[in-house]
Amino acid sequence: MNHTPSSPHHPPTSNNPPAGQRRMVPLTVWLCSDPRSEERPPGPGGRSNRHRSGTAVCVQHRQTVGRELAQHLISTCTSEGALVAEGFTTSEATLVAAAELDRRAIALVPHFPLAQHIGTRLRATLDQRHLTRVQMRPVRPDQMAKGLADHLGQVSLVIGAPPPYETGGHDTRRGAAAGCPACRADLWMLSSEQLGLFIASAWRVLAPGGVLAVITTARHQAGRLIDPAPRIIRHAQSLGLRYVQHVIALRVPIEGDALVVQAGPTDLAHLRDTRSSAHPPTVGVHATVSLFSKPKSSSGADSPHNGRTR
Repeated sequence: MNHTPSSPHHPPTSNNPPAGQRRMVPLTVWLCSDPRSEERPPGPGGRSNRHRSGTAVCVQHRQTVGRELAQHLISTCTSEGALVAEGFTTSEATLVAAAELDRRAIALVPHFPLAQHIGTRLRATLDQRHLTRVQMRPVRPDQMAKGLADHLGQVSLVIGAPPPYETGGHDTRRGAAAGCPACRADLWMLSSEQLGLFIASAWRVLAPGGVLAVITTARHQAGRLIDPAPRIIRHAQSLGLRYVQHVIALRVPIEGDALVVQAGPTDLAHLRDTRSSAHPPTVGVHATVSLFSKPKSSSGADSPHNGRTR
């Protein structure tokens, strides 16, 4: 199915359908293969950084929120001049997309080396006029309301892609890529029980009618498929946010009627004998984007009860 995406200009799906009526959440599919995320901006003198060590974000973080997904979210959920905020920032993608779409954006980056890395890429990608539209603040995602105290009730879109261990998975700090600044920044992220505080902070900074976008990925763990989205949806709704749309963000290209999945070195290392009874290796081809809106009758400074993810 491919429905028209929800936005602040489209009426959201009601959270309270009539008794006996099944509520259907609108579903849409966005193509977000984002081939540009594979490239690094040129260094001084126009030379490519492709082969420089220590400048690459690992595969896991490179498309957490890629440029194509950021463009979809920003163009769908905001209008020109709007303010966008991002927590759990791992790259410059959202800031660049916002600046190019004539929005303002603030990314929360509490880890200084990652902020330096993102700043270098921003300066190599955006001109001075666009750079004035974006900024970073050294604030953890769960402290967003304090870090954006000067913008309470003014943000049109909050984007957050919590790392897997934030939604009940293994701590990604184990086995992190040594050269990836985003992996090193995981040490500065928050513990799993504080994800709910990020959602509560989003409520406070969002303008009435503003949108919260939470990006998650289902995964196999201990032989089970774990999808964190339903738990996050329940928690967001308990705070008064309205669940308005479920988006499938395809992260691989499409050729004809086939998904083009390219195996990297890690995937090749897990190839198995086709006669084996073991589970085949899994390849992530999409992310789930859950969109919530803040009711227009709410005050921007109102704060829902503090709670933890359930």
